[in-house]
Amino acid sequence: MQPDPKIIVALDLEDKNQLKTLISQLNPALCRLKIGKTLFTHYGPELIKQLHLQGFEIFLDLKFHDIPQQVAGACYEGAALGVWMLNVHASGGLQMLKAAKAAVDKAALTLNRRPLLIGVTLLTSLHESDLAQIGFQGSVEDTVLRLAKLCYDAGLDGVVCSPQEVTLLKKTFGKAFLCVTPGVRLPEDGKQDQQRVTTPEEAIGSGSDYLVIGRSITHAQVPNEVLQKINACVGA
Repeated sequence: MQPDPKIIVALDLEDKNQLKTLISQLNPALCRLKIGKTLFTHYGPELIKQLHLQGFEIFLDLKFHDIPQQVAGACYEGAALGVWMLNVHASGGLQMLKAAKAAVDKAALTLNRRPLLIGVTLLTSLHESDLAQIGFQGSVEDTVLRLAKLCYDAGLDGVVCSPQEVTLLKKTFGKAFLCVTPGVRLPEDGKQDQQRVTTPEEAIGSGSDYLVIGRSITHAQVPNEVLQKINACVGA
């Protein structure tokens, strides 16, 4: 049976040598890796190919948000790279989400498996006061629930959300609807640029399926030891 690591390590190092050193210290049986906009813009698809050769599964975190045709094309190309998971912004609307889903399904016809497609609800850097500034009405929970419903109706596999919203989403959409949660910190770590945060144990306890963790692991002296510690805490 294929291992299903619950930890997704957010690669937040831009220096090539530091990045190479970090990756060499991680075990692909214990984690997956997240490639965001900065790394992908700098290194492109070649980085994904290299990490695949080292045994890692990849979450391509580019948060596509555009007209349906553009997002469909981007999702098709992302899926064709053989990534494990990719995402779009739920606020792009139902038609955009449906186009993304159709594109991933189409790409899967020529792949050995279909990548997971999830929608970003609200960034964990946003707080209640930020919603009014950008024109969202209602509370954080109301907004996340509304955006998650769009993803559910479009047939996406789940959402990116704060650990604080997982219980509500699982109750509303069922356990099979995936919740991928950034904003996870060890008790000794600070919030940095995140607002809605929690610990790994709390996130898994609330029903999170996968935890996105960056600095706690990537800036550790011995990253794999921290990764093993977190896996032990969450029962992985």
